[in-house]
Amino acid sequence: MGSWADGRGVLEGAEVEVPVEVAASHRARTRGLLGRDGIVGALLLTPASGVHTFGMRFAIDVAYLGRDFTVLDVRTMRPGRLGRPRLRARHVLEAEAGELARWGVRRGAVVRVRVR
Repeated sequence: MGSWADGRGVLEGAEVEVPVEVAASHRARTRGLLGRDGIVGALLLTPASGVHTFGMRFAIDVAYLGRDFTVLDVRTMRPGRLGRPRLRARHVLEAEAGELARWGVRRGAVVRVRVR
């Protein structure tokens, strides 16, 4: 997909279909999951190569995705942390801690986001 807009979609390529919020604008990416008590599904930050969890209320799983949506790395981050940017990452997928493993999203997997 060439151009992204804020909105909703579905994560495909995981072991289950997962609802996804797309944060493509600077404003939406900056807000991310701040101020929330949780998320149903996942949040796709695009473009993005790194994240932080300052001001977060819960631990998250972070999947760093390449240009072709190959999962480059997956990390769990507690609140108040600064994640190292991944040089080849073009997108970041965030979910509540433990969810990415449950969905089968792991290093080397290829996922897709179908927007609605």
